[in-house]
Amino acid sequence: MSRTRGGGRHLDEDDIRVRARGGSRPRTRNRPKHENAVAGLVTNVDRGRYRCLVDGVAVVAMKARELGRGSIVVGDRVDLVGDLSGRPDTLARVVRVRERRSVLRRTADDTDPVERVIVANADQMAIVCALADPEPQPRFVDRCLVAAYDAGLDPLLCLTKADLAAPDELVRVYEPLGVPFEVLSPDGEPDGLRARLAGRTSVFVGSSGVGKSTLVNRLIPGTDRAVGHVNAVTGRGRHTSTSAVALPFEGGWLIDTPGVRSFGLAHIDPEDFVAGFPDIADVAADCPPGCSHQEDEPDCAIGAALEQGRLDADRVASLRRLLASREGDPDEQP
Repeated sequence: MSRTRGGGRHLDEDDIRVRARGGSRPRTRNRPKHENAVAGLVTNVDRGRYRCLVDGVAVVAMKARELGRGSIVVGDRVDLVGDLSGRPDTLARVVRVRERRSVLRRTADDTDPVERVIVANADQMAIVCALADPEPQPRFVDRCLVAAYDAGLDPLLCLTKADLAAPDELVRVYEPLGVPFEVLSPDGEPDGLRARLAGRTSVFVGSSGVGKSTLVNRLIPGTDRAVGHVNAVTGRGRHTSTSAVALPFEGGWLIDTPGVRSFGLAHIDPEDFVAGFPDIADVAADCPPGCSHQEDEPDCAIGAALEQGRLDADRVASLRRLLASREGDPDEQP
């Protein structure tokens, strides 16, 4: 069960009940302790099968019956029993999911009550944004920042395709916030990015076509993550990566995720959205209780600071769009 910081309960995929067909075995309260279970890391999830790394061996496992409906995601630390040889056609069982130190979630849109866990136990979110083809999406970046801060992850902005456009405008917006960034082009070595990723568990997040999987392939040659093209006019393209996968990288892990067209934040309390805008948060502290931070709010400190030129108009507009979409305004959906 998940809760927002404000205490309100939100649904996740574990809350969806499916009625079993036919009979089922009676449950027992005497669950096995599995004292000899071996620890592993979930590196991929595919149709009810979990690929886990156990002492350097790739093992395929299924979820034990006693775990019930609880979800298991990439990045989970688990305990396994059964055949741990990793040989073809063998199958182990995941019998425990260890406590998660972080959970990154998103919803389909800002009104969807069901949150989806993307990865567990990451400590850094690498937000991949193309400088061209497709055009930069600062609203998407803002959403990712809100989700990263809510999950307790350090954000890192990866600006790709620098051979096609200059990064100056995006750097102007995000550098003053203290968000670290790397500017990347196809003909340059990503040494700076390597240093930021080494020894950490980083989840790569981005829209389809921004070069996320291409970047992973450059960082880890031989990975062969599928890549594709997004139409420059429609902004649409095929989702070339279809599932999340964790890959070992210089003492840490890179988790590549499928490209998404939206990053819903229905699981986050609107009052916490401002935390994703550090440049605005200090000003918002002077707003009256219950302030909507919208243009028609007469005593909003954000509006006053904007009129005085102390805040960036694009940043304020992005926050207001996020808040409006969280309230279900169809014109402001991501």
